[in-house]
Amino acid sequence: MAIKSCILKRVVTAFAFLALFVAPLHADDVEQQLLEQLRVAPESEAARLDRELSLIWARSGSAAMDLLLKRGRDAMEAEDTGKAIDHLTALTDHAPDFAEGWHARATAFYQAGLYGPALDDLERALALNPHNYNAIFGLGVMFQEFGDLERAAEAFGRVLALHPHHENAKTAMEQLKRSGIGRTL
Repeated sequence: MAIKSCILKRVVTAFAFLALFVAPLHADDVEQQLLEQLRVAPESEAARLDRELSLIWARSGSAAMDLLLKRGRDAMEAEDTGKAIDHLTALTDHAPDFAEGWHARATAFYQAGLYGPALDDLERALALNPHNYNAIFGLGVMFQEFGDLERAAEAFGRVLALHPHHENAKTAMEQLKRSGIGRTL
């Protein structure tokens, strides 16, 4: 028993010592690792990695701001876009550096048929988080809807470069290819 206790103390001491010299992973480091894993992951792992990235991107650092995001998303699910826009506007007003707030509000504006404000918010979201493949996908959908199929294909291609198993982007790209856009000769 004394030997086990002594070994346990040494292990605890060793881990405590290591903790002093090994910098903990920051959220940015974790995000970059997950993005890299997602780029090369088999399809069976992609959904898990996508969920982990979504969880990181949905954390503002403030419980109050996270609640506004949740309320905005809940309102969108209930198809109450006016209420969603109100919650998400409060979020972007109080947390202007939180990319997911802009992305969520862009989605609400798009659902309300307010394409100009949706594009503005997507631009802001992507300036803050250029790796958000869901925001890039939204931009591609808008380009496609405006008839700019070349730019839509570029956006969907960028999504697939980040997340090769993004089902909606794969489907959209296939539709464009059937129209002759994005095919290689």
